[in-house]
Amino acid sequence: MLNIVLFEPEIPQNTGNIARTCAVTGIRLHLIRPLGFDISDKAVKRAGLDYWHMVDLHVYKDLEDFFQRTGAQDLWLATSKGARPYTQARFREGCWLVFGKETAGLPRSLREQFRDRCIRIPIRAEARCLNLSNAAAVVAYEALRQLNFPGLAETGEMGEED
Repeated sequence: MLNIVLFEPEIPQNTGNIARTCAVTGIRLHLIRPLGFDISDKAVKRAGLDYWHMVDLHVYKDLEDFFQRTGAQDLWLATSKGARPYTQARFREGCWLVFGKETAGLPRSLREQFRDRCIRIPIRAEARCLNLSNAAAVVAYEALRQLNFPGLAETGEMGEED
């Protein structure tokens, strides 16, 4: 199973969209505090996130807590500062797709620690970056494609015979 990690996400709509991607694909979602929003049951219900129960969610107090509790090693860091495109990454089952907060991205120390694992989504030079939820979906589906979409439906109803 793949893992998406959001470092200090700030915008609830982005995390909600990423949670939905995780729900429909079976990807685990990991949130590293502080969060810019409330994820209590009451807040989730009020937001109408009817798929939230399908999300395998894990929350950590900080980056150190994340590494201590997960032992994560096969990380791929999505950053606009990465040297190579995400399509050059070779994703494996159980890898960790890490995304930074909307206003500041990932900490420099983390990027330096995993320098050879920093990937980027190609965009126009004059643009700053892609929206977080879109970036997570792009990278997640590339990882799923490389793994032959494990556990996902192979066809829709139009592919079924009468």
